[in-house]
Amino acid sequence: MRSIILSFIILLLVVRTLVLNPAFALATSRIGDTNVIYQQRVKHSTDGIGKFYMNREIAKVMGHQVAGWLERPTRGFEERPRLVVEALNLQPTDIVADIGAGTGYFSFRIAPKVPQGKVLAVDIQPEMLDILDSLKQQKNLTNVESILGSFTSPNLPPDTIDLAFMVDAYHEFEYPFEMMSEVVKALKPGGRVILVEYRGENPFIPIKALHKMTQRQVKKEMSAVGLVWKETQEFLPQQHFMGFEKKLMGNG
Repeated sequence: MRSIILSFIILLLVVRTLVLNPAFALATSRIGDTNVIYQQRVKHSTDGIGKFYMNREIAKVMGHQVAGWLERPTRGFEERPRLVVEALNLQPTDIVADIGAGTGYFSFRIAPKVPQGKVLAVDIQPEMLDILDSLKQQKNLTNVESILGSFTSPNLPPDTIDLAFMVDAYHEFEYPFEMMSEVVKALKPGGRVILVEYRGENPFIPIKALHKMTQRQVKKEMSAVGLVWKETQEFLPQQHFMGFEKKLMGNG
């Protein structure tokens, strides 16, 4: 009888905690040794998957069926890829991971900048990588390697890349904490992460809300995996260009 009463009291305390602190009501997803808190909501945007991370709904992945949109003729004007690649400040020997590479739009533009290095074009859709590999052969590029990632990892070895680069991709990661934790592991000490995302602060940018991110949200989510914000450049018409670094051991 005493154990039943004790169990009932514990149950009441748990319920009280959930009511007073909704953060404890978040669903927990266990991946390996990492506990990450997500929230699944019944009511959500039709453009999202109903899964929330740090109060942000994760957007649906753009499927390979609309891969042609990544190669649209207007993209050069809208996203200024030449300026983006210049702003990466690449060294000829850099190893760059283009995560969410899609058709290789940026991978192929980065490759000539790292002639003694390599571009690792990562995507979770085999169909996208098939398109990328076909275009790579047409362009006769030898320093672009396609890599099939998973929902939780880019499948890159530890301490091997100088830069992880993501253009309009991060907001679609189904497991952002796990994926970025693995990205951080893959970075060399002092390695960089560059995210290009449409500005969530501006409601007039004609992109669906879930496919935009605010600086504040990006900084919060990158900080959660130990990345340090270094800069935000606003040279693009509609997107943030945000730079982060892997924290060196012993720093803070």
